[in-house]
Amino acid sequence: MLILAISTFSALLISRLGVIGSIALILIPFIAVYLNFIFRQPIIGLYSAIVLGFVLLGISRYVKNIPVGLAMDAILYLTFIALIFNKFKDKIDWSPANKDITYLALIWFGYSIFELINPEARSTAAWFSGRGVGLYMILIVPLTLLFINSNRKLDLFFILWGIFSLLVSLKGIAQHFWGVDQWERAWLDEGNAQTHILFGKLRSFSFLSDAGQFGANQAYSAVVATIVSLVQKDGRKRLFFIIVAILGFYGMILSGTRGALSIPVAGFMAFFVLRKNMGVMIFGICLLLTFFIFFKYTNIGQGNDQIRRMRTAFDPNDASLQVRLDNQKKLSVYLASRPFGGGIGLGGVKAQKYLPNAFLSQVATDSGYVLVWVEEGVVGLLLFLFILFYTISKASFHVMFRIRDPILRIKMSALIAGMFGIMVANYGNAVLGQMPTSMLIYTSMALMLNSEKFDVPLANSVVDTNDANRIQLQLN
Repeated sequence: MLILAISTFSALLISRLGVIGSIALILIPFIAVYLNFIFRQPIIGLYSAIVLGFVLLGISRYVKNIPVGLAMDAILYLTFIALIFNKFKDKIDWSPANKDITYLALIWFGYSIFELINPEARSTAAWFSGRGVGLYMILIVPLTLLFINSNRKLDLFFILWGIFSLLVSLKGIAQHFWGVDQWERAWLDEGNAQTHILFGKLRSFSFLSDAGQFGANQAYSAVVATIVSLVQKDGRKRLFFIIVAILGFYGMILSGTRGALSIPVAGFMAFFVLRKNMGVMIFGICLLLTFFIFFKYTNIGQGNDQIRRMRTAFDPNDASLQVRLDNQKKLSVYLASRPFGGGIGLGGVKAQKYLPNAFLSQVATDSGYVLVWVEEGVVGLLLFLFILFYTISKASFHVMFRIRDPILRIKMSALIAGMFGIMVANYGNAVLGQMPTSMLIYTSMALMLNSEKFDVPLANSVVDTNDANRIQLQLN
């Protein structure tokens, strides 16, 4: 009877869902094992969400009709359920999540709920498709505060990030040298070749959503990995983060994403300021000036397609920039009488799926901040910017004046520098709200405003005074 029941269930699943049903059937034993682990260790759910942020969109090229957003929702909800069951006999201590960043995330989520009654928002389906803009922050921030509560777990977060950043880089490099596979070719043929094949040259996109996200995320990861590598005592770990950084910067170049250049420039400038060392700051400024002069005033490497494309980012008369500025002028007139915007999910060409003839669906938003402005109005944009700058400012104050552990100061500085770089780049491209960058940013925001949890006196730390002095000398 058991064999008959299993056979019947399998036949129905495959006949109704086809390939997806077959894959689901194969995965059932693995899912059972995974559920066992996550209910024993709920932190696995948070790490799983970060990993899914890297791979979900890439998988959707190979298996069609995967509900990407619902999959992310499911893993985050499952993590909360696992936490409740894991502590079923004990009272859950929610106090670690009692932080200002949690309340800011709650306010931002509340504002996104308010957008449902925005008279300009004429599609609930569009709001549901764009729900992640407020939902994922309020889910990820408290989970991070509850689970990543030790230096060991913080280091594991960096390593997990580094591993998948490395895989993303390697896939992008493979696309550059060996081309795309048949599924990626089909994706390009759907209309994406227009933005990903320029003058006969492929802009690598790896297994992320597009080349823009690939370039920005790899630059972001490279900045963080570079800074984190400075405080690694273990030679193998230091080499690992150096490789992540080098391949990350190379991936940024292969993406041909001009806006990604601002991430290392802004990120490292923020790091130099956080060091509070005039010598380091002057050296950093000179280094960045050299970088700027290379792209702005020389023709070195002009024969390379990627360098030639990135050099156009320093041209104020670039045609693409002028189109963006013209679009912003059009939008400013339309939104002048709409302080709450046009509704979540209803900005840019993606909204043509819901309101094909609406004004906002005919104008490309490009910039991440413009997208927030269009969908949630000037009120939403001001709230969004306040949350970002509040986080960066408070975290920077802690790094410069409060944190005692020099190693922790560098780790927090890495997160601040990376986030600041993404904030700057988000003006040119909508990168902050896309996976995996959004998952990493929300996790980083919680960690940066919870730095006191990791800041232990040197006498009680695994790092002795000699180690601390050595690292301080290296950094200076």
